Amino acid sequence: MNHEPVERSFQGSQVRLSYFEWQPDADDTVLLVHATGFHARCWDRTVSALPQGLRVVALDMRGHGRSDKRAPYVWETFGRDLQEFTEALALRHAVGVGHSMGGHCLTQVAARLPEAFRRLVLVDPVIFDPEAYRTDRYRGFTTAEDHPVARRRNQWASWEEMYERFKDRHPFSRWQPEVLEDYCRYGVLPRADGSGYELACPPLVEASVYMGNTETDVHQLIPSLDLPVVVLRARPRDPDDAQVMDFSKSPTWPGLAAEFKHGRDVFLPDHSHFIPMEDPELVARFIVDGDAEVQAPN
Repeated sequence: MNHEPVERSFQGSQVRLSYFEWQPDADDTVLLVHATGFHARCWDRTVSALPQGLRVVALDMRGHGRSDKRAPYVWETFGRDLQEFTEALALRHAVGVGHSMGGHCLTQVAARLPEAFRRLVLVDPVIFDPEAYRTDRYRGFTTAEDHPVARRRNQWASWEEMYERFKDRHPFSRWQPEVLEDYCRYGVLPRADGSGYELACPPLVEASVYMGNTETDVHQLIPSLDLPVVVLRARPRDPDDAQVMDFSKSPTWPGLAAEFKHGRDVFLPDHSHFIPMEDPELVARFIVDGDAEVQAPN
């Protein structure tokens, strides 16, 4: 699928959200929801690997991309935004695809709107083991300002400068170059004072999202989900390193897929948490066919 998307806007009860739509007249819909700190256009290479005849919708969550920057940035709020958006689109029997925070939020919405989705593809959805939501295991920082992500560089002369700086650095060096280009090209906005560009997800917003990721426990919602769910995940983190911002491994609970009535666990030990950035074609295969098999590397 090589069409350019149409940019649209949705006014929710609390925030205005931007989204992008490919082939709006097609009957079957795929909804794509990005990870913390990312944006809708990070899915472009996944979309290009999909067959013709699908309507694809990719959303910028609040605080990200071209959507409003308005707190609170907690995962329950993201889920409610996504629910409003799903209802406004009147989705029925769509394929829901979420990476990281996006997968967590899709799980919330699928439980509350059981007719909206016929299948979910959760790409390393950062749903921790149940005990993590009852402890302080993942709360390593007192405030968002203390979080190391809050100190990310936030001024760039151009998206090309950002790309050149990142392309040889871990974890970006593992990504497909075209995905990194999309991440940079659409991940900055002009600064208000005209002095270059700044991140479309401000560093303090991104840090705030990480701070709020144990406030919303979806485990109580999972038993109500009566649809096929595929969980793609990388190698798990060592629990002793849970507070480290190390996305070379997966923060998703290895037992997650077994909690769903119709869950399937797909273990991808050769990938990091950034599966859609490293292999968008693999993600596209699972969007088309939840029973797809992982192809052995050449």
